[in-house]
Amino acid sequence: MTAPALINAFLAAIEGISWTQDNHTLSVKSKDYFWYSPLLQQTLGDKLGEVLVKPRDQAELIRVAAAACKNHINLTVRGGGTGNYGQCVPLEGGVILDITGLNRVLSIAPGQVTCEAGMFMMDLERAVRADNCVPGGQELLMYPSTRDIATIGGFVGGGYGGAGSIRNGILKDPGNVTRIKVVTLEAEPRAIELVGADIQKVHHAFGTNGIMTELTLSLKPAVNWVHHIALFDGYSQALKLCVAATDAVNRSVPIGDNNTPNEALLDAFLITAVERRFAPFYEKEFGARFPANRDAVFSMIHPDYLPQWRDMVEQHGGLETMAMTEDELIAAGIPPAFECGWNHTTLMALRQDRSWTNLQTIHAWPLDVAKIEEHMQRWGDEVLMHHEFARDHNGPVVFGLPLIAYFDKERLYEIIGGFEADGCMVLDNHVYTIEGGGMKTIDTAQIDFKKIADPHGLMNPGKTEGWQDDMAVPSSAPAA
Repeated sequence: MTAPALINAFLAAIEGISWTQDNHTLSVKSKDYFWYSPLLQQTLGDKLGEVLVKPRDQAELIRVAAAACKNHINLTVRGGGTGNYGQCVPLEGGVILDITGLNRVLSIAPGQVTCEAGMFMMDLERAVRADNCVPGGQELLMYPSTRDIATIGGFVGGGYGGAGSIRNGILKDPGNVTRIKVVTLEAEPRAIELVGADIQKVHHAFGTNGIMTELTLSLKPAVNWVHHIALFDGYSQALKLCVAATDAVNRSVPIGDNNTPNEALLDAFLITAVERRFAPFYEKEFGARFPANRDAVFSMIHPDYLPQWRDMVEQHGGLETMAMTEDELIAAGIPPAFECGWNHTTLMALRQDRSWTNLQTIHAWPLDVAKIEEHMQRWGDEVLMHHEFARDHNGPVVFGLPLIAYFDKERLYEIIGGFEADGCMVLDNHVYTIEGGGMKTIDTAQIDFKKIADPHGLMNPGKTEGWQDDMAVPSSAPAA
């Protein structure tokens, strides 16, 4: 805990900026979706910040950063709080910096948008679609399944990919995010602009090495995607359609500067396979569109390619049960297809039964469908299968997001070991450090940038294994 005198000095320094120490607010704003993991729930459930601050603009944010540094108070940046690994949970108290007051679009031009980091992605998507600098509007390249409540800064700082990754790759692929403005945590904060490959210094760094304030993102012309459900008699059929669809998209739609694809086979924004045992979690939303006796493929298909998609579905033995635009879905009260993908499936399951948890895996391409069948036989009702089909700049990639019936830590890691023994990479979502989860190794470029942007080691402490206490520059904070 921070000494009360330092907290009081901090609050005096930010006079006029919105803040609260309300216990309920601090409890809510000190959490994200880490409760997906029973292990993280045990580790992070009691962690609390000591004061929540919500600046209205970048000038106020700079005052907050300066005051935190001068009083040597830890600072954790929070966006929408939709991360799954405790990215925005303050391990050592201090200030929670709510970034959602920085929510303005700064400019929209053909092929790009610049906005503040606290902007909700749904608001950003609406803004670029409505702007007429490109006839018909533009759209974001990707977003998480929590699009409506996630911020763009949180997505870039703690995310990886999502809906749109089948078409446009993952966040780190060249050209998807082209510029990030970062404010340092120093007594006299500086603004540092990162462009090109340098954005990797703060991408997926969990807000440990600078405060994102602005981002420039690439855009594409807007598409009125068709949200589609196809049902199958077996999960292998569903997977085989997804493999064929991913190959077709890869041969048709370029990523970034790669213009090699030149065929017109298929264009899609989402390709998701979900087995039938997920259906009860969506019964209220979809009913007969996703019954408990059929496996499903949820997709978002370019309307110009809907005939080709329907042919592919039929060739793989599928039955169409939904084909609607987002406006049509809203009018009918039906959720979008992307809320049946990525980690939304886990959310829907846990809303009904907290005994589940999940894993995140990466499978080799081309996908070994027979191996998935063997996994289903091996683990039975202990593991429910769900696969996301995506691409990065190297080509197709398949992410697994299976549900796991949680018994204890030992059994969970036995299942993880089984996936790894069969050649899958497991991105451990039951730990809260960058390196312990998906990164696996220390990113020295991120640590080197932390020495510049957070020289006293005050930002989101404990989230990166690469930072050691002796790296911190001694503080000149007043005595408590």
